[in-house]
Amino acid sequence: VQLQASGGGLVQPGGSLRLSCAASGRSVRRYAVAWFRQAPGMERQFVAVIDRSDRTYSADSVKGRVTISRDNAENTVYLQMNSLRPEDTAIYYCAAGSSVITSNLASQDAYASWGQGTQVTVSS
Repeated sequence: VQLQASGGGLVQPGGSLRLSCAASGRSVRRYAVAWFRQAPGMERQFVAVIDRSDRTYSADSVKGRVTISRDNAENTVYLQMNSLRPEDTAIYYCAAGSSVITSNLASQDAYASWGQGTQVTVSS
C-alpha cells in the first residue's frame, strides 16, 4: 500500500488541524494505520492508531485532543487534532501495518509502509 499524508500547516495555539492519510494500491481496511511525529532533534514518536477492527489508541501526550478515524469509501485515515500546543510542532507521518497487535502498536517496527510526512507548526 502507498500512503500520502497531507493537511499540515501553520496554526495558532489552541487551534485545530485535520491531517489526511490517503492510501492507494490496497484497501486501507486491511491495515492498522498509525500516525507518528518527529520534532527537530527528537526521535519519532507514536501519536495514534486505528486498528483493523477500528479500535483506536492514542499517546498520553495527545489523549483527549486527537481523534483518529477511517473512511473506507475514501480509502483514507484522518487525524483530527484540537487544542494544539507549540509542543505539537513536528513532521507528522502516517504508516500502515498488517501485523500490528496491542503489544507493538506504538512501535515503528510494526509498520511496513510509510507516507512522506506533513509539517505541522503551532505558533503565534
